[in-house]
Amino acid sequence: MKLTIAGKVYHRPMVMGILNCTPDSFSDGGRYLAEDKAIEHARAMIKDGADIIDIGGESTRPGSAEVCIEEELNRTIGPIKAIKQELGCLVSIDTRHALVMTKACEAGADLINDINALNEPGAIDAAVQADVAVCLMHMQGQPETMQNSPCYNNILSEVINYLNNRAQIAIAAGVKPENIILDPGFGFGKNVEHNFSMLRHLEDFQTLGYPLLVGVSRKSMFGKLLNRAVDERLAASLAGACIAAMKGAAILRVHDVRETADVLKVTYHSMDHE
Repeated sequence: MKLTIAGKVYHRPMVMGILNCTPDSFSDGGRYLAEDKAIEHARAMIKDGADIIDIGGESTRPGSAEVCIEEELNRTIGPIKAIKQELGCLVSIDTRHALVMTKACEAGADLINDINALNEPGAIDAAVQADVAVCLMHMQGQPETMQNSPCYNNILSEVINYLNNRAQIAIAAGVKPENIILDPGFGFGKNVEHNFSMLRHLEDFQTLGYPLLVGVSRKSMFGKLLNRAVDERLAASLAGACIAAMKGAAILRVHDVRETADVLKVTYHSMDHE
């Protein structure tokens, strides 16, 4: 389960810094909508220890509405080009739309991070043509309605089976197996117990044989457990990141880069990783 991005293999947990170029994301909506603010934040996250900058132009928080493709492109392509030119770091495009995937990869994106697991029309073809790493995420329903009443007979087996199915479909269509990353989709059509069950048994997802991306940063699973507002969930987010890393996560998608980078460095050097 080696993580491979842009032809390089990584053996330690990676920090993916979140860059929401949106007006309405659940934690930092509106703060980085302007391109200069987005680049400034990317610069700060790289300095703080981010390995990957994940750029998104469409909020997919619970209850969010879909953004038109033109607006999503306007929000993301400029920052991708500027960040690649100035910082030369790994960049991920957080999108579910085929045209955005294509344009972002042409602009320099190294990874497609798709909450819809390449289900949108043309998405698989876009991923094949781009020939970059691609993260397939599980989501029950769509962002507009996914948290209304999520229901599973067996959360673990259903999510695992879905991800395995999407991976096999992608491979059959021409996506290279070494390019595939899987994300259980914490908070996407799951209630608090669903989320904690997945975190508790995260190692079960390793049986599929692909690297795992985990995004639990500032999620409502912590807010509801601890009765904490979004900006009061740092300690919980770091605990989640540490647990995920110890259970084999290859990428941690986070808002609080410096603190998470420190936690992962300590966690990694405390584990038997030789």
